[in-house]
Amino acid sequence: MALNKAMLIGNVGKDPEVRHLESGVPVVTIPLATSERYKDRNGELKEQTEWHNVVLWRQLAEFAEKYLRKGTQIYVEGKIRSRSWEDQNGQKRYTTEIVADLVRLLGRKSDNEQHSAAVAAKPAAPPVTAAPVEEAIVEQNEGDDLPF
Repeated sequence: MALNKAMLIGNVGKDPEVRHLESGVPVVTIPLATSERYKDRNGELKEQTEWHNVVLWRQLAEFAEKYLRKGTQIYVEGKIRSRSWEDQNGQKRYTTEIVADLVRLLGRKSDNEQHSAAVAAKPAAPPVTAAPVEEAIVEQNEGDDLPF
């Protein structure tokens, strides 16, 4: 039996940028910062931050475009995936990503309302008429085929 599950709570590092595949499927990649605080040998408080690349497909990508902004605190569940490709110079590149299955908004309600108000104010974005932001949870269907 094998298990590949990542659970993260962190802050979005920059506003999401939506791309669309030739088939029209939306995909978003966002950086997510997770921080850990600890005391060193001298008793000084230290903080260590890790950055994670989170990939959101289909409904999750649409959710990210509507509700996520730089600084938004979120909970993410997903799978850890590694992939490689050749860059323009022919060099092999590698990356490790979290392919999200679930995203939940965290933080204060007022923070989330400010983000949703900013989204509604965007001319290109349709008005947000979904459930209250503090209850916004989006899950990716297990049956979806990912193109990689």
